[in-house]
Amino acid sequence: MKKIFVLSFISVGYFLNAQSLSNSPYATYGIGDVKYDNTIETSSMGGISTAYISDFTSNFNFGNPANNNNFELTSIRLEATNENNYFKTNYNNTKSTKHSTYLSNIAIAFPISSKVKMGFLYQPYSSKSYDIIHTETLGDGTIYGNRFKGNGTLNTAQAAVSYKINSEFSVGARANYYFGSLYDLNEFTSSTAELINGYETKNSIKNFNFTLGTSYQKLNTRTDKKFTLGATATFGNTSNMTNEYINSTYYYSGVDVKAGETIIDQKNTTSNNLLPLQASVGVGYGSENEWFLSGQIDYKKGETISYFGNTFAFKDSYRISAGGWYLPNYNNFRNYFSRVVYRYGAFYEKGGIELYGNSINKFGISAGVMLPFKNSNITRMSGLEIAVELGKRGTLKNNLINQNFVNLKIGFNFADKWFRKSLYN
Repeated sequence: MKKIFVLSFISVGYFLNAQSLSNSPYATYGIGDVKYDNTIETSSMGGISTAYISDFTSNFNFGNPANNNNFELTSIRLEATNENNYFKTNYNNTKSTKHSTYLSNIAIAFPISSKVKMGFLYQPYSSKSYDIIHTETLGDGTIYGNRFKGNGTLNTAQAAVSYKINSEFSVGARANYYFGSLYDLNEFTSSTAELINGYETKNSIKNFNFTLGTSYQKLNTRTDKKFTLGATATFGNTSNMTNEYINSTYYYSGVDVKAGETIIDQKNTTSNNLLPLQASVGVGYGSENEWFLSGQIDYKKGETISYFGNTFAFKDSYRISAGGWYLPNYNNFRNYFSRVVYRYGAFYEKGGIELYGNSINKFGISAGVMLPFKNSNITRMSGLEIAVELGKRGTLKNNLINQNFVNLKIGFNFADKWFRKSLYN
């Protein structure tokens, strides 16, 4: 059975790399829609992870690798996301919807010793998947048309390790490797023109950086109340991002088959500021094996990237998250729902994109449950994870686009004492 899980882990990783993800038109800018998924566990709590140390022995925290004091089992996670986006703009009162389902996370983690824990994760980091056509008819009957098209996925593979200094302090480190290709196309033509003018951008990305984390947790053994502090910083970019820009005229001889192409301008650039400095701080308070509440602030430094032959400046951005969980009574075996972990959260994100003086902000609420398997107990918390996230992004001002979204997430966490020698046969 364990060999089957390992083989599935490898084959699922291949599928994840080939899939296409849905997102909003705002993915046009930069590296696309950044997915804040860590695991269903943290996304169902508004995204908190910096000051979150799980009370259970089967949950590995990749967001802050220092927060794995209680992790004792080998854990395999397989998770999928269903995105449902609803768009509206005041321009011609246009409305549209977009849906997609994709594998959002696979992870394996295991303890090396009582103080050292390690985990590996593979998931999509950002994506582009849009195709928008805009037409306008002038008074003389001339029709002007613009087409905006983009696709591609940026994936991330992570390796994290945590070290428990003592009963209160821990540190951790995570190595992050990002890879993939992103493509954008802007075409312009009119009913009186024979050719199409196209602006094409291709990005090939290989990026490597580090995340360092630390945490402090004080447990009052008399009351079982605990106080937690955490912090992380991501830095040290080693990037190989190549940008190929082509401005040309052409016509189509078939479906997406260019003919008669004449290149007007062509540029090739490299960049090493794909993923700028990021930092996070969090605080939490709770009662052992009963409930927990945490809040955190994430900061991302602005950046400048090449886009259609020009530069586009992202502003500094931040995200405020709050969330937690509640477990009624895990020892109540007569009532299954008393043994279910209930999660909740909310977040607000001031985006780095600014258009026509409007910041493209995002906010949402989330909730989820962890349904333990029948033979699962508090020291081997395996089960089915379910979460839902509802929110809004963008604005209707200046004919921009308002995006409402409903994201459904489902996954499994299989945890057991693997890779340990039996003392008795």
